Amino acid sequence: MKIISIVGARPNFMKIAPFIRAIQKHNKKSDNKIQHILVHTGQHYDVRMSQQFFDELNIPPADIHLEIGSGTHAEQVGKTMIEFEKVVRAEKPDWVIVVGDVNAICAGSIVAKKEHVKLAHIEAGLRSGDITMPEEVNRLVADRLSDLLLTPDRISNANLEKEGVPNEKIKFVGNIMIDTLENEREKAKKLNPSAIIEKNLLTKINTIPQIENDKYAVVTLHRPSNVDNKEILSHIVDFLSDEVAKDIPVIWSIHPRTQKNLIEFGLMEKLSSNPKMILLHPLGYHSMLRLNMHARAVLTDSGGLQEECTVLGTPCLTLRWNTERPITLKEHGGASVLVGNNIERIREEYLKTLTFVRNPVKPELWDGKTAERIVKQIYEYNL
Repeated sequence: MKIISIVGARPNFMKIAPFIRAIQKHNKKSDNKIQHILVHTGQHYDVRMSQQFFDELNIPPADIHLEIGSGTHAEQVGKTMIEFEKVVRAEKPDWVIVVGDVNAICAGSIVAKKEHVKLAHIEAGLRSGDITMPEEVNRLVADRLSDLLLTPDRISNANLEKEGVPNEKIKFVGNIMIDTLENEREKAKKLNPSAIIEKNLLTKINTIPQIENDKYAVVTLHRPSNVDNKEILSHIVDFLSDEVAKDIPVIWSIHPRTQKNLIEFGLMEKLSSNPKMILLHPLGYHSMLRLNMHARAVLTDSGGLQEECTVLGTPCLTLRWNTERPITLKEHGGASVLVGNNIERIREEYLKTLTFVRNPVKPELWDGKTAERIVKQIYEYNL
């Protein structure tokens, strides 16, 4: 059996690493080997956004680089389809595997089905209900075309059933991102927060504040709804700098898109002049995991961090009005609260986090063995 997996951005890398390990494990104990080809579109192509994750998570170098780079959504999807079609025609795989919700999965799914190749979607069934999100469009396309829909939770199963997907296509396997968390947890524990900061500083500071467990906040923001509008981003910066940083140090791992807008909107000086605002380059997996483990609160618009916070028990303020991962919300037993970008709402929920007791939760099948179940489902599909 020959499988091609296509990845393009950081969230994919954390999910493909355990899948590759599970294939290697299968091949060691089975005479019927799986040949795996990893295709990297190059959507995230610099060292901090891509190669660093390959190195940290021991992901083998991609077999094929499409070198798509940045661009509009249409440009990325179109260029990826053109180049990926050549790969599929040359390799003639039995399966194409798409992971998550980035542009690579939309392009990969369309090419696979036009070339009459079986398609499996890892992380199927997630729905935010917000069709204005490019990721939601990608999820809908992949799930509509997939032969095998591999879901992370029961809510995702219900979403697909409501959309009329036949039950035999839906396989509940658990959350593959948690495979990586469990596999890398011990490495992350050994890291020193002060060393992480010193190594990744975006702007110089005279003295690194003392970082004590449960006495700092972590911030990541990258979505256009939060960082592309000057007024919205200004209010967020004011809240973090004037209010949160009065209580505890704020460690902000700044995405390139966010950094560009902070500079363009004239907001970087305020942040860099506050000694308790610690501005960092995008962090590697282990560094971010270590900071997440002992943060008093995480303020983010990242779906993956919502999931990590649930398993780690870290209070998570999700700066979005909706989420495709409702299982991470408090009403479903998780650690996350939706606060959008309304400062009053953010302030209210932030103040609550100061009194929370950490409560780690593991939803059903978030047990570190999801990748093995995925490989089994693909391998046994036609048996």
